[in-house]
Amino acid sequence: MRAAAVQLNSNGDKARNLEAAERLVHGAAAAGAELVALPEKWNLLAAGEEMAASAESLDGPSLTAARAWARELGIHLLAGSIAERGEEGEKAFNTSVLIGPDGSDLAVYRKIHMFDVRAGGVEYRESAHEQGGTEIVDGEAVSDRIGHVRVGLTVCYDLRFPEVYRALAVRGVHLIVVPSAFTLATGRDHWEVLLRVRAIENQLFLLAPNQVGEAPPHYSSYGHSAIIDPWGKVLAVAEEDEGFIAADLDFGVQERVREELPSLANRRPEVYAWGQMQEMHA
Repeated sequence: MRAAAVQLNSNGDKARNLEAAERLVHGAAAAGAELVALPEKWNLLAAGEEMAASAESLDGPSLTAARAWARELGIHLLAGSIAERGEEGEKAFNTSVLIGPDGSDLAVYRKIHMFDVRAGGVEYRESAHEQGGTEIVDGEAVSDRIGHVRVGLTVCYDLRFPEVYRALAVRGVHLIVVPSAFTLATGRDHWEVLLRVRAIENQLFLLAPNQVGEAPPHYSSYGHSAIIDPWGKVLAVAEEDEGFIAADLDFGVQERVREELPSLANRRPEVYAWGQMQEMHA
């Protein structure tokens, strides 16, 4: 299976962002990608209040456009994430959608962990305008060319929570997508390290499209979108500009890694189940 990660420098101009995304999705498909992934907030990256005001429904123009691209190109498309409008009086969600070659939604994931941190001297309070999801999600990508591939969905800050990745691995996913707007301040030291360790400890592929460059009001994204294999090898990494990277994912490699180094099979969850760990620290 050939997969691609699209790297964008999205900003407050939604029309410009959709044009850039469409151009690069088409380029990735022309390069043979059967699964293409867009980054977090690919359609609009701006101040929290602006993104909340411009939040769309799942039937809004951004995802409608993404479905049309997937259908036109006959690819699986991970529509990174967008600000999804919540119910009346509720905050928005940070929502990622896996779209099939026929334009149908295969899985919808709402980012669980809100990015409420101080990084590089900048305060981020994602929870001021968005609410976290409550469900771990995976979907199945199916086609005559790639067969059945289970895809786990996460978004950006989720990368720091290994429980989510282990839960997806135990479900039997083959790869996990990590659409991100990972900051420059944290990305320099943590981005590749976290991607590789999640791939190694769960013995699966990671497809991680990231935002790059500056965006208002204070966003500075690290870029370096990456594709990682189950051994932790970096198959492809992006330059510091808009574009896409692609790599062939050999799921036979995953099978061999799990057979030769069966750490998932050697787990002893009865020893370190959460309830028991909580009792140990009570």
